[in-house]
Amino acid sequence: MLSKLITSALRATPALALMVSLSGTTALAQTAEGYWQGVQKAGVLKCGAAVAPPYVMRDPATGEYSGFFADLCKEFADALKVKPEFVDTTWDNIVAGLQAGKWNVSLALNRTPARAMAVQFSVPAMEYQISLAYNKDNPKIPAGAATVADIDKEGVTLAVMSGTAQDKAISAAVKTATIMRLPGNDETRLAVTSKRADILVDASDTNQLFTQSNPDWAVAMNPTPALAKQGVAFGLPHDLSAADVDVVNIFLEEKVATGHVEELIHKAVDEVLAGAK
Repeated sequence: MLSKLITSALRATPALALMVSLSGTTALAQTAEGYWQGVQKAGVLKCGAAVAPPYVMRDPATGEYSGFFADLCKEFADALKVKPEFVDTTWDNIVAGLQAGKWNVSLALNRTPARAMAVQFSVPAMEYQISLAYNKDNPKIPAGAATVADIDKEGVTLAVMSGTAQDKAISAAVKTATIMRLPGNDETRLAVTSKRADILVDASDTNQLFTQSNPDWAVAMNPTPALAKQGVAFGLPHDLSAADVDVVNIFLEEKVATGHVEELIHKAVDEVLAGAK
């Protein structure tokens, strides 16, 4: 009789343990909170923003942010039903600030392997490549220049925003020319217009803005082979769960598929060109 009782108890123990385990798992699933639920509780989506028209722009007089990635930040905040808050940063610090938890997302980050070791990325909002803008009458730039090697000469100075993907790419490709690293978008453009630098190294769309603003003398070249061709995305915390990354991806995929991102880009480009007049 005692033997039968012991056997029955032993048989029941695994089943009981499984029931307890399932009960605990269910309770955990019901109480676990995702990253964006935490943002909703705080009531604010903090977006790390480094200026780079037309991606991100900041009115120095009002402090207001615009540009198509700033607009996407506002719209994602609206989807979460929270207020957007922009945190001013530089391209040198935009990854480190996200790692330190100073903001929830970084705006307009190029998807690179080096950055992917430090942060996660959303799906791209757009694709970009690096171009070289310069004065077509500059005797240092040979007619018909098509490669980086064509402009990588002694006495040629290239202006680039410090810490950007453009900086990393041109630094790896150039052996002889001088690289002038400057903190922001305005400084790099001023360096070329004032002739302290010969070439502006930037994203092809932002260099298009530069050439359209200076049609009498400015031209741009997309070098072959490409310096870089990458997706531009939201930077996300490295330890974000797959489910939380999906929240951003689903938001962006719809905006891209419906042509809304393209509309935001055109709006931002028009704003930049209007301001340049």
